[in-house]
Amino acid sequence: MVSEEVMAMVEAGKMLPLMEEFYTIQGEGFHKGTAAYFIRVGGCDVGCHWCDVKESWDANIHPPTHVDEIVQNAAKYSDTIVVTGGEPLTWDMAPLTSGLKSRNLQTHIETSGAYDLTGEWDWICLSPKKNKLPVQEIYPLAHELKVIVYNKHDFIFAEEQAAKVSKDCILYLQPEWSVRDKMIPMIVDYVMKDPKWKVSLQTHKYLNIP
Repeated sequence: MVSEEVMAMVEAGKMLPLMEEFYTIQGEGFHKGTAAYFIRVGGCDVGCHWCDVKESWDANIHPPTHVDEIVQNAAKYSDTIVVTGGEPLTWDMAPLTSGLKSRNLQTHIETSGAYDLTGEWDWICLSPKKNKLPVQEIYPLAHELKVIVYNKHDFIFAEEQAAKVSKDCILYLQPEWSVRDKMIPMIVDYVMKDPKWKVSLQTHKYLNIP
């Protein structure tokens, strides 16, 4: 059972429910193909039915880990650190990014934007979800917008979201993995008709790496 002291540290962002951490190749979006250290934080109530890491949803099954330990591990492997989830902004990210920045590390986040942005980020990948829309404040701060396409109606959602980000934000359409064979031709056709969009694929799955 987690003590009240530990719970208080988690609420303050000084400890985080760490699901996993690993060094790999970024598989998606603008930085695909580059080496990065991933920190996957537990806890998410957005509830996408096609989520491929549902085991991340329940923060209680992932051990509270001090951010100093997380930073120390990350600094051994890469200059680029990607914080993902779950939904990492469930928690206060300021202590984690402060520690990473003290080591001169690049901080990237992958988020639905459903909660207020905390922490200091060099790159924000906003991947909005219909179940729980982003807070308005994050849209102008996003460096890339990545919309997961599960069916044809998601193109409408993608355009609604693209209208809210800055003109410099890079726009991606990414097929949901389980329906990729069906959706990739539709996405390719869409991007060719409207080249403000780019195609994002989960290349790490094709490479058979984490």
